[in-house]
Amino acid sequence: MKIVSVVGARPEFIQAAPVSRALRQEHHEVLVHTGQHYDDRMSRIFFEDLDLPQPDYNLGVGSGPHGRQTGEMMARLEEVLFREQPDLVIVRGDTNSTLAGALAAAKLHIPLAHIEAGERSFNKRMPEEINRLVADRLADLHFCITRRAVQHLAREGITEGVFFVGDVMLDAVRIYLPRALERAPALLEQLDLSPGGYLLVTVHRAGNTDSPHRLAGILSALNAIPEPILFPVHPRTRQALERYGLQAADHVRLIEPVGYLDMLALEVHARMILTDSGGVQREAYFLGIPCLTLREETELMETVEVGWNLLVGTDPRRIVEAWRSFRPRGPRPPLFGDGHAAERIAAVLRQSPPRFGQHYRRPDQIRLRPLEERELSLIPSPGWGSG
Repeated sequence: MKIVSVVGARPEFIQAAPVSRALRQEHHEVLVHTGQHYDDRMSRIFFEDLDLPQPDYNLGVGSGPHGRQTGEMMARLEEVLFREQPDLVIVRGDTNSTLAGALAAAKLHIPLAHIEAGERSFNKRMPEEINRLVADRLADLHFCITRRAVQHLAREGITEGVFFVGDVMLDAVRIYLPRALERAPALLEQLDLSPGGYLLVTVHRAGNTDSPHRLAGILSALNAIPEPILFPVHPRTRQALERYGLQAADHVRLIEPVGYLDMLALEVHARMILTDSGGVQREAYFLGIPCLTLREETELMETVEVGWNLLVGTDPRRIVEAWRSFRPRGPRPPLFGDGHAAERIAAVLRQSPPRFGQHYRRPDQIRLRPLEERELSLIPSPGWGSG
């Protein structure tokens, strides 16, 4: 098949790398970069780290309000799809690139696959939640990273064309962690850090960066925690800190964004991770690093329920108290598969070539079916703090 894969932001580059490896053994993949993340530190470095093929198209949309950005992406994607006439469009995750790719494919009656389908925060104030809901409703094939995501889709009446394959981000950790560990000693020495001797922080969600109250709460907590803190700062977050006049204490080190391999190296040697990123929450779980999520909800409640992730919001007192007391010690069951999700996706496409609208059903035609359970094993934890 000819497959158009749409990417646009950091997590999509990571997810695309293992999938491209698997797809290109059998299919012709056309990689389209929307340009949603256009800064070299948020885009080019990931292509280099992940050995990801250079995009066949870079739409160069850039940043902007959600509606304008998504509309520009749709218009430019439509031109690409007219030219390429693909058999399938693949979108992943929950970004505006995901939404634009899903809408463009549906309007042109091209079969659509959604990787990371069925994830839900149940908070429609998050733009990511709207993007997920629309992409899942339009998709013909749904590739889920957890069994719970399959259940979410079933409750919404989507039961056909649904596959629990595991998380391709776990595939990426399995593939690239050895390289990250090789560069870790030099990186830690350069940053004057010791393994297990620092906290790692990421903040980029609009709900936090667009609110001076929430961002100030996070920074106040970091300033109050007497432990070395490393904070790779997303460009949007740096602009917000400057706009609101927020200052970090001396022990909170604000650095430029880092590439995928350096981020893995920093994660695996952190004592604890504080983040509002879904991808970083998952990576923390894969690596066995305690995680405090700087939000009131998460798509990854499974990680909270097994005790390796804690929702702390943005209240400084809650964050500091969690920093003092949160010490996961229990097992980490294989919630996200076994690190071979991309191979399963390729196998599904080989065995069940998609047709546009093949699984579309009216509500009165829907019959729920029981979910199949499979035992899968998680990769061993090589890093500091693994349980």
